Amino acid sequence: MEHRKRFQLIEKYVPSLQKNIIISGPIAPEQLRNMTMDTALDAFRRPLEQHEALIEIASLPEGRIIAASIDQHIIGYVTFHYPDEYERWSKGKMIDLVELGAIEVSDNYRGLGLGKDLVQLSFAKQQLDNMIVYTTEYYWHWDLEGSGLNVWDYRKMMEKLMQTVDMIWYATDDEEICAHPANCLMVKIGSEVPLSSIERFDRVRFRSRFMY
Repeated sequence: MEHRKRFQLIEKYVPSLQKNIIISGPIAPEQLRNMTMDTALDAFRRPLEQHEALIEIASLPEGRIIAASIDQHIIGYVTFHYPDEYERWSKGKMIDLVELGAIEVSDNYRGLGLGKDLVQLSFAKQQLDNMIVYTTEYYWHWDLEGSGLNVWDYRKMMEKLMQTVDMIWYATDDEEICAHPANCLMVKIGSEVPLSSIERFDRVRFRSRFMY
């Protein structure tokens, strides 16, 4: 199955910064190595470690990194990759199921709509039309303190962001998602995904239903 990686780029001029922000991707690992990481990108791990993780993801056949940058300095990114082997979502062994694994924008550049730009560019030009893309939203990963939002308002914000690319809420009996009512699974099924893959994904979403 083809993993479509058609490099694309948009420029966003920000008058307050008097600079262009470049949103581009999927970025090759060689290019990522020559870029620097904003020190405020520390939601998941230390910035240098996260930079290495982005390079590793970009090196995967299915991996893709979309990044926002200023003068080759990364200020935001979104990642796509197969689910980790220990996760429920890998049990279906689906080659057309990928995870929108992380989205992060530096605290220094919030309020510019970069999260929306990153997600929308990721799905542009039918790149993911032959894939099921899912994301798992867990409240313990959210920057509630920095945003000043409660868990419900933060969830609404994330749902609104994902809905810009037609990702919608899907039910599941996954234990981690069911651990808190604010957690959720959001999914977009590409227009070229066959019915057999959709049915297999349904069996993964409701694993306990098929245990008897």
